[in-house]
Amino acid sequence: MRQVYLAATGMNRGKTTFALGLLAALLERGLSTAFTKPVGQRYAMVDDIPADEDAILMRATFGLADPYELMSPVHIPRGFTKAFIRGDIVEDLGARIEAAHARLAEGREALLIEGTGHAGVGAVIGLSNAVVAARLRAPAVIVSEAGVGRPIDEIVLNAALFAQHGVPLAGAVVNKVDLDADPSLIDVLRGGLARHGIELLGVLPYRPILAHPTLAMLLEQMHGELLHPGDDMDRAIEHVAIGDMEPAHMVARFGPGTLLILPGDRRDVVAAAVTAHRAQQALRPRALRPRADRPDPQREHAPLTHSPADPATVSLTGMVFSGGIRPRQRDLDALREAGLFAYLMEAETYEVASQVHGLLVKTHPANRAKIEEIKRLVTDHFDVDGLLERLDGLTRLAGWSGPSTRIVRRR
Repeated sequence: MRQVYLAATGMNRGKTTFALGLLAALLERGLSTAFTKPVGQRYAMVDDIPADEDAILMRATFGLADPYELMSPVHIPRGFTKAFIRGDIVEDLGARIEAAHARLAEGREALLIEGTGHAGVGAVIGLSNAVVAARLRAPAVIVSEAGVGRPIDEIVLNAALFAQHGVPLAGAVVNKVDLDADPSLIDVLRGGLARHGIELLGVLPYRPILAHPTLAMLLEQMHGELLHPGDDMDRAIEHVAIGDMEPAHMVARFGPGTLLILPGDRRDVVAAAVTAHRAQQALRPRALRPRADRPDPQREHAPLTHSPADPATVSLTGMVFSGGIRPRQRDLDALREAGLFAYLMEAETYEVASQVHGLLVKTHPANRAKIEEIKRLVTDHFDVDGLLERLDGLTRLAGWSGPSTRIVRRR
């Protein structure tokens, strides 16, 4: 059986995005494939069973039949770490993971194992990604994000911990790379990693539909009061603007997908923003307006360029009112008529902006357009068959025996 352990160099690197695309490719090749996330930090209860969010995503997206107890065997709730250090947790969690892994592997040709964060995450409870990968005898792939120096530094650092635990490294994937701006980055990254004996397995290009949080994610992750949901909760938040200047200057800083953050008593800015948004809506037919699940091909890869004199460039996702200052009813009515999202938070303006920038971008099973884009990215920019062949070689070199399976190439 071929198996691979996916780790990242940090949060929001696109590990789950890559896992989804890779799982789709394995299933598409006709390989009997299972998915597991041995240690989960973000989980939900499904029929009274705790399940990691990524296990829920994969099971729902691909119709997997394996029970959550196997796909998501260990969870780290709030307070768990302190309890473990005090000695209150006596169960052998590693044995639980190994038992779930053994059952998932029965009769399977491939197993995709998704770790939690970087190679060292989980070390505090004795279950770092490096330790778990070693216990499951799974070669690792490290996922990083765009850049040159930072991704190479971070990949090398993570590779060192895997090597310390005897885990062979299949290679690395660099995600969210702006290949349109600099196509030479692939060769630069490949050469930089090769200096450390690490193979670059793929470079996934940047796509706004995958990189930006949506209004629904804001509602899910930030505590406040929903004043109006707007016309589309799946709209992407592509830019954040702070309403701390004169209305004309404020509108000049708006671009497609702008979320405006301001106190509710800035009536002048609210009125100017709504007016600009309505002007933009009037200029573009509804069928052509961009949505988070229907990217606009004319601007998907384009930089933010707009003129304050051109209302067609002003497209708000909505407004978040800070400091607990509720806007007057007249302004709320205008927002509702314009179909704009409106949210009220107690935090001050810059704290709200910080929280927005810190939103976790997650994929949900209902995001069909996003999921299809993920599948295309991995199909077009990652050599899945090459990875399978490399896994065979690494497993033999490590002395980790297991049944081999024939690669099924697509026609």
